[in-house]
Amino acid sequence: MDINDLRGILTAIIFIAFVGIWVWAWSHRRKEDFDASAALPLEEDTYIESNERENI
Repeated sequence: MDINDLRGILTAIIFIAFVGIWVWAWSHRRKEDFDASAALPLEEDTYIESNERENI
């Protein structure tokens, strides 16, 4: 076994990890969490605006 075999094995492991993360990110069980995370910037703006109005 030489260095090129190790590089090939490492490449295969990294590719399998990439596919695993991709499947996890696109699974239907994660959709609700990601939708909630996507709405966070909008909720933060609402929170800041309401606090500014209270301080005036």
